[in-house]
Amino acid sequence: MDDVLRKIHWLGHDGFRLELGGRQVYIDPYKIGDGLPVADLILVTHEHYDHCSPEDIDKISGPETVILTEPKSAKKLGANARTMAPGDETEVAGIVVRAVPSYNLDKKFHPRKNAWIGFVIEADGTSIYHAGDSDHIPEMKDITADVALLPVSGTYVMTADEAVAAAREIAPKLAIPMHYGTLVGEEADAAAFARGLENSGIRVEILTPEGGAA
Repeated sequence: MDDVLRKIHWLGHDGFRLELGGRQVYIDPYKIGDGLPVADLILVTHEHYDHCSPEDIDKISGPETVILTEPKSAKKLGANARTMAPGDETEVAGIVVRAVPSYNLDKKFHPRKNAWIGFVIEADGTSIYHAGDSDHIPEMKDITADVALLPVSGTYVMTADEAVAAAREIAPKLAIPMHYGTLVGEEADAAAFARGLENSGIRVEILTPEGGAA
């Protein structure tokens, strides 16, 4: 997993930059710095401002950049945005992207009816799951991934304890906490997530933000 981990860069909050298949893949860039590599592919989970940020997307977009997202975000992001719904799968430059459900069970912020999405990305023989702003939903039992990027802050998403349960159900080789330290949640949430997965066989890495929200 060390080789895979070197290709995963946390930008803070829910934002990531992945180096996959010789391509630059971004997910939910928000409050990112200048000078990051131009994106080949940008994935946006839903329309909330801290996930669908046109000004941040502009910083990393080039003429060939492809954006995959849900319909409400696509309206904000222009002609390069293609829409996906839960269950859809597509391939961009050798990278396979599957949209999966992402929603709240007992909160009003991310209702299931909105059909907002998480992603499973496959390239280089590795699969990476980004849960988006989700609770521990029943559909997670059907997720298969080598790496799971999971929110841990509570309030708008699952708590650290709920994320532990989700990780145990998904059973990735590597789990990385997100959605803390920017708008809501603290490093203590990430630490609680790591403690909850001790002796589980799942490796947990708490990353330091690189060129993003912190």
